[in-house]
Amino acid sequence: MRRRVLLALLSVLLVALFSWVWLERVALRAFPDIISAYTAKEYCSCRYVMEHPADYCHGYVKQSVPISDFLETPDAKRITVSGLGRSHSARWMGARQGCRLE
Repeated sequence: MRRRVLLALLSVLLVALFSWVWLERVALRAFPDIISAYTAKEYCSCRYVMEHPADYCHGYVKQSVPISDFLETPDAKRITVSGLGRSHSARWMGARQGCRLE
């Protein structure tokens, strides 16, 4: 009897979990892009718009989800970040425009 109750409860929880994943499938699919894009854009803004040192900006954009690759090209004022299999770049466009994702 107790085993049946546990199996029924587990089944209901699995159905609820899969239903939630189905409802949020678009947001869950976009999540890997958000990590690298956010890091590139915010680091670029911290470094080139606010003109903070590199060490400060690395701490400013640090997240709980790790990034796999980080490349700063100071002469082009471009930041490229890879994480969760996706890569994004941000570049400083000028004093009036700030940084923009490419």
